[in-house]
Amino acid sequence: MNFEPTFAAAQEAKVRYLDADFQVLRHGDFVRCAVTRQAIRLDDLRYWSVDRQEAYASAEVAMQRHLEVNGAG
Repeated sequence: MNFEPTFAAAQEAKVRYLDADFQVLRHGDFVRCAVTRQAIRLDDLRYWSVDRQEAYASAEVAMQRHLEVNGAG
């Protein structure tokens, strides 16, 4: 019988975001989106900011955060 823990029982990872990759500093299954606080599985993590060391749930959320920090113009 294969047993995998549910996502609810998963642990949050600590990650260092690099230019084209990320480095796991503390093992875990997910990180939290800096804007929505949504859990993002490490396998699904695609968007982050190296400068702010933040993860984002989607491209739209990443753009929203960019505009918040840098202004719309």
